[in-house]
Amino acid sequence: MRAFFAVLRPLGVIGMAMSLSHLAPITVSLIYNDGALRVFCISMVFNFAVGMIAFMTARQVKVELKPRDGMLLVVLAWTGGAAFATLPLLMLIPELSFTDAYFETISGLTTTGATVLTDLDKLAPSLNIWRGLLVWLGGMGLIVLAVAILPLLGVGGRQLYKAETPGPMKDSQLTPRITETAKGLWEVYAFISVLCFFAFHFAGMTWFDALMHMFSTMGLGGFSSHDASFGFWNSPAIEVVTIAFMLVAGINFGTHFTALRARSPAAYVRDTEAGMFLLVTLASCAGIAGYLYAMKTYPTFGEALRFASFNVVSIATTTGFANTDYNLWPLFAPLWMLFLCCFASCSGSTGGGIKMVRAQLLYVQVNREYLKLLHPRAVTPAKLGGQVIENKVIFAVLAFMFVYVCCIVFMTLVMVASGLDFITAFSAVVACINNTGPGLNQVGPATTFAVLTDFQTWVCTFGMLLGRLELFTLLIIFTPAFWRR
Repeated sequence: MRAFFAVLRPLGVIGMAMSLSHLAPITVSLIYNDGALRVFCISMVFNFAVGMIAFMTARQVKVELKPRDGMLLVVLAWTGGAAFATLPLLMLIPELSFTDAYFETISGLTTTGATVLTDLDKLAPSLNIWRGLLVWLGGMGLIVLAVAILPLLGVGGRQLYKAETPGPMKDSQLTPRITETAKGLWEVYAFISVLCFFAFHFAGMTWFDALMHMFSTMGLGGFSSHDASFGFWNSPAIEVVTIAFMLVAGINFGTHFTALRARSPAAYVRDTEAGMFLLVTLASCAGIAGYLYAMKTYPTFGEALRFASFNVVSIATTTGFANTDYNLWPLFAPLWMLFLCCFASCSGSTGGGIKMVRAQLLYVQVNREYLKLLHPRAVTPAKLGGQVIENKVIFAVLAFMFVYVCCIVFMTLVMVASGLDFITAFSAVVACINNTGPGLNQVGPATTFAVLTDFQTWVCTFGMLLGRLELFTLLIIFTPAFWRR
């Protein structure tokens, strides 16, 4: 009970802050007169009222959050936030079930970008903006935003920050105070988002589409206001802008923060993770382009490079945009893209997957084992970027990878047992747990997740949440030890 009341107060604050996010779709509804104004006003008042009740109920509870409190709050914020965010969808699309509405909002907040909706071009503009805004807020993290607010209320944010931030080295921070770190990250995120917004408009998008796709691009979420996604424009200029900002969003925002503060690109040179991310992603673009040209999928290498680059970067960064149906490509290409989404994006970015730094640490550990076989008495510390990595970090990464693989295998088996073919089941699980969006076969880029049954949809919903909270934060609340005092 103590743990519940410890998180109830900050949870109420997050709920009230979430209600203010309705101002964006309300403004859009007023501009376009799309008939959704009343719905968003009701949803805003409801969210604020529930948040206020939660806050007032526990207003006398002022404690420093413990690690388990931080984990519980993060889980409740994501699951509860998605539940309350379904209200506009349910009111504006009456035929939509709660299962599908919750899938859509979880997909947004976890920056997955998988959708069950069709006829996106006909949706109320404010509802599309709401979907995009969920991606943008989830990109940097509602909790990271809350960390900047909670100290004003006497609630410590360190445990929240550690529970929510991605990557194996959770104790690293950019400034002496967690609050300043959270503010700095959000300032950089907002600044680059503004640049992305104007770049989209001047590349050929309307102001509305520029805003919608800025939200999705910076959050690496992949939601679009058009059924054809970026195929709607068929514009190389727009695609180049999108590729550039997807790559930017796939790099650790801590690196962006350091580079902007120092007004020097030296931070990018020192960041070995960013360098490897760019190398792997761009090399994959060239390799898949060459493969598609060799397989005569496209008549010229230039055309193959255009479509390969956009879709490879989109999937590698776990965004999920598409400018063509890559499900029709020779199977090797989309499978390689699906493999990339598992690890390519950097820790501290808005991307999903295990993160590039974990892949690098796994390689370092494999190399250590080789050296131990050759030189049993040699002392071989694990190093990354010239820095010695503690064994506890390596062990944590190994444990993470074991759970990660087990989750993919188990969920794939469950999906196959429920009636899906293997390719659809496997790609859907990988796409969801890595927060990528589209999979292959029945859940490819030209289709939606609406083909799944309610049970399969809930499995994918759990997978998205599992991936966004990096496995342990979610799974630990299901252990008896978590609830013991």
